Amino acid sequence: MVNSDHDDAIVRFENVGLRYGLGPEVLQDVTFSLQPGSFHFLLGESGAGKSSLLKLIYLALRPSRGLISLFGKDIATTARDHLPPLRRRVGVVFQEYRLLNHLSSFDNVALPLRVAGVKRSEVDKHVSELLAWVGLKDHMKARPPTLSGGQQQRVAIARAVISRPKLLLADEPTGNVDDAMAYRLIHLFEELNKLGTTIVIATHNRHVVERLGHGSLRLVDGHVVVSSGRNDAPSDEARNRHLADSGDNGRERQTDRGQRGGEAESAVQSTGDSAGDSASGPESDPRRLENYL
Repeated sequence: MVNSDHDDAIVRFENVGLRYGLGPEVLQDVTFSLQPGSFHFLLGESGAGKSSLLKLIYLALRPSRGLISLFGKDIATTARDHLPPLRRRVGVVFQEYRLLNHLSSFDNVALPLRVAGVKRSEVDKHVSELLAWVGLKDHMKARPPTLSGGQQQRVAIARAVISRPKLLLADEPTGNVDDAMAYRLIHLFEELNKLGTTIVIATHNRHVVERLGHGSLRLVDGHVVVSSGRNDAPSDEARNRHLADSGDNGRERQTDRGQRGGEAESAVQSTGDSAGDSASGPESDPRRLENYL
């Protein structure tokens, strides 16, 4: 949900402007808030500023003016050494490749959990199941250079979601895949959203946007136009998770892999898909997602 109630907002922008160098502002007077457990598509023509807006949210850019708040922290007044912990609560699916070519598919996805100190048995179980669900059961030992573009994309997306970040930003994760695979990947994000993660997906795929009932942030001439969707209502799970995580003077609640994985940064990218490598069989049953997300 996007509304004017900022008290428990995951993300809050107030009159934000962004310019590169001495050029004109690419974002102007941007004001919106994202509530815990909401799901939104970020829309706009090529060059409208979608990637720039996402970079502002995950703190890769500083605004030229205005206020940005992330997890209740005013970015402008937050000490520099306090920013990395905020970033680690955000999973990002980048457009470009961010896989480590010397690691296998399994090891790329397992990296955030290993950095967080998750037990080996848990890592093996959750990574194997997630890779199977995205159709890569037979490619777990393969290194990125030997995979197709679509396969590499799914490895990267799996790495982004494995740690159950509190906020997931995805920049064109379905940009070069067919509609069937696009819906499958979006369903993965929806399952994560049901578990409490706030989702923002930048996309040009009108079929996906029109078919699903989520809200949108549309960039038009540097401004953000907010629309609520029919499914834009955070679940009780999301609200409860946010309230619990915000308590005890900001201490993180130590729960299963959601917290442990949240201590590792995720990086993913979007690439093309190839025919014939979509998931199938009982290991791809979406009902099993909650077992390891």
